[in-house]
Amino acid sequence: MTPLVEPGAIEVVVPAMSRAGAPLDLPATLAIPDDAHGIVVFAHGSGSGRGSPRNRLVAGVLHEGGLATLLVDLLTPEEAGERANVFDIDLLAERLRSAVRFALGREATAPLPVGLFGASTGAAAALVAAAGEPRVRAVVSRGGRPDLAGACLARVHVPVLLLVGSLDEDVLELNRRAVDHLAGTKQLSIVHGASHLFEEEGTLAEVARQAAEWFRRYLVRAPR
Repeated sequence: MTPLVEPGAIEVVVPAMSRAGAPLDLPATLAIPDDAHGIVVFAHGSGSGRGSPRNRLVAGVLHEGGLATLLVDLLTPEEAGERANVFDIDLLAERLRSAVRFALGREATAPLPVGLFGASTGAAAALVAAAGEPRVRAVVSRGGRPDLAGACLARVHVPVLLLVGSLDEDVLELNRRAVDHLAGTKQLSIVHGASHLFEEEGTLAEVARQAAEWFRRYLVRAPR
């Protein structure tokens, strides 16, 4: 069974800013496998956080492929209690950029190419962050809402993989419309038999496999 988190994972704090401009600490989990050759920062979806078993399972597969991961709560518990914040893509994207800066500011992860993995509304935040952060090299979306990235889609030039369940019909249609607006290399991959949360047997494993392959292709082989 794939581990839910790397055994050597540590709890860290990502410095960020509140809406009012005050310093804010975001809890995160950092895992760095031996000989890591890239790092993936996770942007969780609505009602989810760094403890999400789905994202932790995906992170475990990335670890096996030699990728470090940073799972960060982009909202405080108080902020998450307000539904509007979950859909505040600009806020989530700025917090995600803070997490990228944190990863690139640590000695162990500073040399590593950076990818973003986003789920649900977190996928839109990942795309907006990628549009404004040149050090991001690739993005993967799981059951995401890329449509919420709006005009930023046209400014995303890094390779983007959109993973959507075949049974998630409304979100699938939104992804089909959004993919045409992405400026760089892109792929819409439909996971057959999967609903929005990829709860069906084998579907989440397929998400993890495809995500790992995408990051291997566009992070590991990226020029240092």
